[in-house]
Amino acid sequence: MGILEKIFGSYSDKEVKRIMPIVSKIESLEPHMQGLADEELRKMTEKFKERLKNGETLDDILPEAFAVVREASWRVLGMKHFRVQLIGGIVLHQGRIAEMRTGEGKTLVATLPAYLNALTGRGVHVVTVNDYLAKRDKEWMGQIYEFLGLTVGVITHDLDSEERRAAYNADITYGTNNEFGFDYLRDNMVIYKEEMVQRELNYAIVDEVDSILIDEARTPLIISGAGEKSTHLYKVADSFAKGLRKEEDFEVDEKQHAVTLTEKGIEKAEKFFSLENYGDAENMEIQHHVIQALKANYLMKNEIDYVVKDGEIIIVDEFTGRLMEGRRYSDGLHQAIEAKEGVKVERESKTLATITFQNYFRLYNKLAGMTGTALTEEMEFREIYGLDVIVIPTNKPIARVDAPDLVYKTERGKFNAIVNEVIEAHKKGQPVLVGTISIEMSEKLSEMLKKRGIPHQVLNAKYHEREAEIVSHAGERGMVTIATNMAGRGTDIKLGEGVKELGGLMILGSERHESRRIDNQLRGRAGRQGDPGFTRFYISLEDDLMRLFGSDRVRGVVDKLGLSEDEPIESKMVSNAIETAQKRVEGNNFEVRKALLQYDNVMNKQREIIYSQRARVLEGDDVKENILSMINDVIDATIDAHTSEDKYREEWDLKGVIRYLEDIFLPRGYVKLEELEILSKEEIKKKLYDIAVELYEEKEEEFEPEQMREIERVVLLRAVDLKWMDHIDAMEQLKQGIGLRAYRQRDPIHEYQIEGMNMFDEMIYNIKEETVRMLYRLKAERKIERERVAEPTSTNFDDSSTKRTPIKKEKKAGRNDLCPCGSGKKFKNCCGRE
Repeated sequence: MGILEKIFGSYSDKEVKRIMPIVSKIESLEPHMQGLADEELRKMTEKFKERLKNGETLDDILPEAFAVVREASWRVLGMKHFRVQLIGGIVLHQGRIAEMRTGEGKTLVATLPAYLNALTGRGVHVVTVNDYLAKRDKEWMGQIYEFLGLTVGVITHDLDSEERRAAYNADITYGTNNEFGFDYLRDNMVIYKEEMVQRELNYAIVDEVDSILIDEARTPLIISGAGEKSTHLYKVADSFAKGLRKEEDFEVDEKQHAVTLTEKGIEKAEKFFSLENYGDAENMEIQHHVIQALKANYLMKNEIDYVVKDGEIIIVDEFTGRLMEGRRYSDGLHQAIEAKEGVKVERESKTLATITFQNYFRLYNKLAGMTGTALTEEMEFREIYGLDVIVIPTNKPIARVDAPDLVYKTERGKFNAIVNEVIEAHKKGQPVLVGTISIEMSEKLSEMLKKRGIPHQVLNAKYHEREAEIVSHAGERGMVTIATNMAGRGTDIKLGEGVKELGGLMILGSERHESRRIDNQLRGRAGRQGDPGFTRFYISLEDDLMRLFGSDRVRGVVDKLGLSEDEPIESKMVSNAIETAQKRVEGNNFEVRKALLQYDNVMNKQREIIYSQRARVLEGDDVKENILSMINDVIDATIDAHTSEDKYREEWDLKGVIRYLEDIFLPRGYVKLEELEILSKEEIKKKLYDIAVELYEEKEEEFEPEQMREIERVVLLRAVDLKWMDHIDAMEQLKQGIGLRAYRQRDPIHEYQIEGMNMFDEMIYNIKEETVRMLYRLKAERKIERERVAEPTSTNFDDSSTKRTPIKKEKKAGRNDLCPCGSGKKFKNCCGRE
């Protein structure tokens, strides 16, 4: 804390001070609310809605609305919001982040702004980190909303479309970030408006906001369909990679998480794959497979980054230590690991839709969040989301002791010390929670404790319900729990009988995490609501963080001291080196997320244009004017391409104009070359446009006008979807290769923006051309129906493989449609033959 902060108070102190008069107003309404009968309290909801209709704002009714929720909570749950919880509720309503310590009742805090904002009827989303918490909070806090006459829904991965729609139409909807994000993407892939499940993205309260908006933000949401590429090349590249020698053929850069071939390695690649020049553009596919094979073999480690289970590669989440069933590494890395481990290599998939969490959450009209630890990431919250962090004071003073780190020379020395500390605490009955950063570490510690006869629970995060159950008992007398750092996050640890007298819960960290914030979360498990507690981190110079980012000076100091492996070092210099290393990694991670977002921002502008175009079609808008404009654009572009300004008239290729347009809409021989040769450029454009409109009117006469309007929508929707999905893939490939531009002193992101916009313009033109061509080629006897251009097969997060069922419109198969029997043949060649 700086000297100015000590004198004038922090930013949070000032903001909390400004909120206090509102808090006092809410508390002053308590006697009035206590005097209301249940029915009168319930009727306040309708009164508030009426006042909003008559022009009052949410801020105007906030004190009374919060006082109503407070009273309802007391009657229904026997819980009354503390003063600090009211402060938190106001901060969330203002669209900010409330940093509240563990055990301060964040779940209850959210009921205040959720109720207030739900009164507008536009919906409130409360976002949790897993399905278990979404269901728990909906059932628990939902009692307050239902008592006050509001509806509550919950989105879990096993719901079908109908159930989802009902949950989203509730006043307040609980669910996970994945479910909300994937439903948004799927809604923008439907072919009928009635298939959509979400409504407007109005107001979101994100619980554990740092986990969702920062830790999870490195992985975009991706919906995939089946790809066509063969898997053979992965096995070949793996065989090549396995025959290489480190240093001689390739170099590993752990800090950058990269593996690169040396000159000798490139020579070997050229020989192995029979290439003239490995670096040539036509060898990009081989380069890509080689890079992924090198990463799989020399960077990705079994039992640390992933596990092999029942013939499948399952990712281990680096933040939680959880097995991420169903999630796959993108860009072929997963297939490369499958080849490495000798399991079945699954087919690569085609991306149908994608968005980053940053851009999804920025779609909400108002966003707010709460967590126990956000301040270390305040700059990122401000820069990316426009959110400031307000630290809310605790209800009771903190009584927890945070002891200085103990640093050991070796990992073995560190583990011995942790086990001895656990044994000492266990003897007197003090409960201990040991936090580890990987499954491997938790199992190693468990083995050591077994040998010493200490009963304990291991939590490396398989099932959220069981996890929450075990964590909730971790504060009972004599309990020893080993858990990956974030296991059971969101679950309170209450102290058992007589534990306060023993010093409360003891938390031991087996390693410093890359992020100070995650260390603070582990610490925050102890000392809730003024309880005593003790925390300490154990570190060795062999830990990844110290090995990769700790300075050589630290190692030098330790060597000079000549300590044995079981003697700890308590040194300010070592502690500072650790904090510096963490800040450096946090900075690196921020840059990674920022770059991901800068790339996705290019796609985001494009996504908005495409999705708004689709929305117009789904709303049933008349798009005839759009179609005529497209016809005009296609004619203009064709003439401009064949009659360049810098060419003499004799060099104009009018024959080419006719030939090209005959492929799109002109009947063969309908326009003669000599008719155009006597006209100016503008006259040619007008003449061809007039002919096109005339032909279009004739086409329209073959159908009913109303039917023609629907046909236009069907054709446009199909063209948009086809071209957009190809464009997503093309943009992904561009992003993969753009990094090489840095070698030519060019900014990759700037290059990506320029090329991305050119590719998008090209795609828009292709949509126009495809739409015009398809409309002119329609035959009246062919029944035109909306159909999907691709079926989603999977996502990169397993818990989103939902049972969303498309709405079926009763329709008869057309002759050239796929047969409804599922044979894969055309109707006319199958059941339609008779």
